[in-house]
Amino acid sequence: KQILVLGLDGAGKTSVLHSLATNHVKRSVAPTEGFNAICINTEESQMEFLEIGGNESLRSYWKMYLPKVLLLVYVVDSADHARLPVAKQLLHQLIQNNSTLPVVVLANKQDLEGAYCITDIHDALALSDIGDERKMFLIGTHVAEDGSEISSSMKDAKELIAQLVLETQ
Repeated sequence: KQILVLGLDGAGKTSVLHSLATNHVKRSVAPTEGFNAICINTEESQMEFLEIGGNESLRSYWKMYLPKVLLLVYVVDSADHARLPVAKQLLHQLIQNNSTLPVVVLANKQDLEGAYCITDIHDALALSDIGDERKMFLIGTHVAEDGSEISSSMKDAKELIAQLVLETQ
């Protein structure tokens, strides 16, 4: 069972995954062409993350992997206001047929000027409309300078994901 990492191209999925895996920052500039798989071990469990690139040509693959996963991590660029409606539409389409799949939304790039705060992201993605039956979380994250340790928000996200994996297995 895997954890699926999705989001629009440029949202920071690869950088987030690398930070979760190594506890250090490495900004990725090249877009993921296809798939990216990373295993992360914690004291309690081994988590296998599968990231699928976010450009339009790859989005058709997203739905195929959803039935096989424990958890969806959906990464959005908090500063990319123009594309939040597309991110919202895709998220809602993805989970409409799976009412129990836990979702962790990472409002990434919180450190950028003009980034929407968590409540604005919550509203922009219409997270209230997603339903009460599922476990859903929204965490503001950012990937800081290359080589530095990850932010406390990234540590929180990693702990939350590990906890959800344990609960759903």
